[in-house]
Amino acid sequence: MARRKPPTVHGLAIVDKPAGITSHDVVGLMRRRLGEKRIGHAGTLDPDATGVLLIGVGSATRLLQYLQGADKVYTAEVVLGTATATLDSSGETTATFDMSGVTLEQVRATIAAHLTGPIMQIPPMVSALKVDGRRLHELAREGIEIERAPRPVTIHRFTAEATPDPMVFTIEVECSSGTYIRSLADDLGRLLGGGAHLRELRRRSVGAFLEAEAASPETCELLPVGDALRGYPRVTVTEQQAADVMFGRPLPRELFDGPAPWAVFDAQGAVLAMYEPFRGSLTKPAVVLAQESPR
Repeated sequence: MARRKPPTVHGLAIVDKPAGITSHDVVGLMRRRLGEKRIGHAGTLDPDATGVLLIGVGSATRLLQYLQGADKVYTAEVVLGTATATLDSSGETTATFDMSGVTLEQVRATIAAHLTGPIMQIPPMVSALKVDGRRLHELAREGIEIERAPRPVTIHRFTAEATPDPMVFTIEVECSSGTYIRSLADDLGRLLGGGAHLRELRRRSVGAFLEAEAASPETCELLPVGDALRGYPRVTVTEQQAADVMFGRPLPRELFDGPAPWAVFDAQGAVLAMYEPFRGSLTKPAVVLAQESPR
């Protein structure tokens, strides 16, 4: 069997995903643009959603795991009075409610009492979450609904503002990874005594990566691989230590400050590896990139 051609293009792209395409579609666009097959993304955005989507190219794909768990910020609109099959504006209406008496103060009080801080959330059937090897949205398209276990998520900040339409409120949510904003909208509607759905979802940031840095798949800049580790504690090693890293050898814990994991760079500024605690006063590599020339 022929060996897969090693990647020749490496880096991180901060894409502003347009509406109407999937996150996987963005990966396809980047593959064609860069002529590189080894490309992946961190954190799926729904087809109708827009905003920050992090794309790893070449060796940077091995670092996407360190971006998946980052906190995220979203903005959207919650439309009261109408529930849909998909919990957003793309789905068929399943129920309508008279919620004309709901005030901004009631919305804010409900959010503060029930939808802020650590909460349990049931993933929607239209999500990309896999259960027994099948994505939930695939099952939903076949008309299959299965029981989903609630999962813990944390809502750090959830604000709401009124709009000229008394049935529509704009929201901004800062939350942990794995939070479904459409579910928050649905829960908010139920808690207010009716129903609601989400529209105009936009991801404003992923960890330290902001929408101001994002650009279209056709024009986004390819940043150095090391940018994928923005915000992680980093250490610059000597030439001899870099050689040890290349061979996957442990390094002394005294080299590292701050919480694990740690990003290891060489003197030229290229990322070599991610290290984690090991036995006693040693650390060990969790991911080694040194042999892939990730500059």
